[in-house]
Amino acid sequence: MTTEPSAEDTATWHRRVAAQANNRAWDLAEASSRTAEEDEDMLQAAHAAMFFWKRVGDAGHRAHAAQLLAHVYALLRLPQPARHYLAQSEPHFLQQPSAPWEQALAHAVAGHVAAAAGDAEAHARHYRQAERLLATLDHAEDRDMLAATLRVIPPPHDGTAA
Repeated sequence: MTTEPSAEDTATWHRRVAAQANNRAWDLAEASSRTAEEDEDMLQAAHAAMFFWKRVGDAGHRAHAAQLLAHVYALLRLPQPARHYLAQSEPHFLQQPSAPWEQALAHAVAGHVAAAAGDAEAHARHYRQAERLLATLDHAEDRDMLAATLRVIPPPHDGTAA
């Protein structure tokens, strides 16, 4: 006879899977190149992170998962779903107080989604803001994370990128 895991054990497992899926998707998103299979893994991992964070995460976890999905869909050059998930994440990071690295990442992803959608003005505006915020980050880990994200986002073609 098997016993059902406790609600606490299940929640712990869900948090662990959400974090692992999130990290896998970000690792693939930061890669300079990916195979078609890795693109699919990145997308599925990002959706898995969202699925589990919706069950056990708070508003911040859900906003980060939506932001990751927006970034992944932009990487895949699918602007419609990218915009959908960006709309879920932006209010959390840009319309209320959030950490400087979160604001910087929000602008980087918004710029990426704009680039995927062909909106050159929004792309340049958000990309420049992400670069400005990158320069103000105090922690090397935060700067490295944002720099890794910016490396995979096409710079604006208006001569404003650093």
